[in-house]
Amino acid sequence: MKSKKEKQKAIFLDRDGTLNEDKGYVHKIEDFKLLSGVIEGLKVLKPHFIFFIVTNQSGIGRGYYTHEDFLRFNEHLVHVLESHGIDIKKTYVCPHIPEDNCECRKPKIHSLLEARTQYDIDLRQSWVIGDHPTDILLGINAGCKTVYLLTGHGKHHLTDLKQQSITPTLIADNFLEAANLIVDYIKKED
Repeated sequence: MKSKKEKQKAIFLDRDGTLNEDKGYVHKIEDFKLLSGVIEGLKVLKPHFIFFIVTNQSGIGRGYYTHEDFLRFNEHLVHVLESHGIDIKKTYVCPHIPEDNCECRKPKIHSLLEARTQYDIDLRQSWVIGDHPTDILLGINAGCKTVYLLTGHGKHHLTDLKQQSITPTLIADNFLEAANLIVDYIKKED
């Protein structure tokens, strides 16, 4: 009897404040700066997971920058990661403002469901990493485990997590610490 193909495990990454510095509606390549420990952390996670970016970009909907500006910046980020041997399978972007009440804005799980279908992802064995309560809610809503980062807006929104009774699986000071905590976590589960 043939064994059923094992589903893939994924890391769904927020972008601004998680992978790169968030200077507020960041979209210019000259403002691009990778956060420290991101490359090292992704390399720690690479043997276990495939990677996706899931990002809310209301700056597009607000008219602060164009979808093309977003694509240029994001392609630059993906290229930098590729140059270090890190493959981002796909970027899911929501260009809408919160008031649009769209289906693609985090914490709604449309993007993760799409990834699950397209890439045969086991969401229960996957993780969401981000620096906003909406990132953690996205993971919880989709049945993923979560890491709340204290980079980017993380420290600022820590009280929001507590006030809204949102409980991440893990909290980390930076990306490399998050990656090591995830690997420790999955080793304990095995």
